[in-house]
Amino acid sequence: MNKTVLISGAGIGGSTLAFWLAHRGFQVTVVERAAGQRSSGNPVDVKGPAVDVVEKMGIMPQLRAAGSDVSRMSFVDGRGRRVAHVDLKAFQGSAGDREVEVPRADLASILLDAGREKAEFLWDDTITSLAQDSDGVEVTFAVARPRRFDLVIGADGLHSTVRRLAFGDETEFLVHQGIYVATLRIDRPFGNDREVLIYNTPGRALAVHPTRGNAVAAFMFRHSGVPGYDHRDTELHKRMVIDAFTDQGWRLPELLDQVRGTDDLFFDSVSKGELPRWSNGRIALLGDAASCVSLFGDGSTLAIAGAYTLAEKLAADTTDHDAAFQRYEQRHRVLVEPKLEGVTAAAAMLIPATRAGIAVRNAATRVVPAVLAIRSRLRPAA
Repeated sequence: MNKTVLISGAGIGGSTLAFWLAHRGFQVTVVERAAGQRSSGNPVDVKGPAVDVVEKMGIMPQLRAAGSDVSRMSFVDGRGRRVAHVDLKAFQGSAGDREVEVPRADLASILLDAGREKAEFLWDDTITSLAQDSDGVEVTFAVARPRRFDLVIGADGLHSTVRRLAFGDETEFLVHQGIYVATLRIDRPFGNDREVLIYNTPGRALAVHPTRGNAVAAFMFRHSGVPGYDHRDTELHKRMVIDAFTDQGWRLPELLDQVRGTDDLFFDSVSKGELPRWSNGRIALLGDAASCVSLFGDGSTLAIAGAYTLAEKLAADTTDHDAAFQRYEQRHRVLVEPKLEGVTAAAAMLIPATRAGIAVRNAATRVVPAVLAIRSRLRPAA
């Protein structure tokens, strides 16, 4: 087989897809706007169907070495006193103890290394136009010379360039959920290695997550959509975070100082993707470009599982890409749709909008794990 595929995005979904397409005999090129892997981003889960995928890739030992030992999520008040907690094992997926939590940057790096020798990578470049016909797709780049590919896959995130060029402006497909999230690495240890700490005020949440070495801070806050919002305007992002969290308690003053000084702040809205179809001719979408992000880190699991399914379907029918794209979408939407519907519930738990909501959430933490445990015992055996 000598079928050529261009993947836009060298993140979790794009790197996984590059590995599996190359493994199945495709000639793969990956274009990535960044000059290299970034270091920021929350820890994310590799769970459920993604576990089988990474085990088949042979990278589970590396993921476990980079993984966290977190087992508990605790909610603290303005003085740092623990007022409620959740045993995170209650939220394990179908793969149970085989699942692992890994910093997003480490997961992306390990996946990238797995496929690096089998695919061509174009760093610090981006697609500027796509023109498809019955035989292929003509692609122009900001830096590299124009080239032609059999297929193009957009795995380039919530603000996908491929989606914009092939499907339309993101305002047609993204629905802001009233929440923004910023993350950055903390330059010193914070708390213990087995506990996530979350501090809430109405409509605000600061989560500090330990990793191997330094911690990661996540600033989550409710905010209406910003007119003309630019997802690359770091100075705007810093101002939004500082404005949202100034004059609040716990250890926010020292962490906001780090926000002011960092040059690696991840920031974006929480949005739902509402696309009627994930493919257009010889062009298809994967991961957040097709669906959405998740407040509980399931976006990475979905990207890995989706990449495997897409590669599998394309390899099974190399003569009919449209049918392969449809089978991929039909199968993967079954996993994605429940996560899209769960955004509101996740936000209510992590970022209660009122003081009463915070109190109810804290009380519920004593009940939810028991309910989940009972439900798991009642679930029929597979």
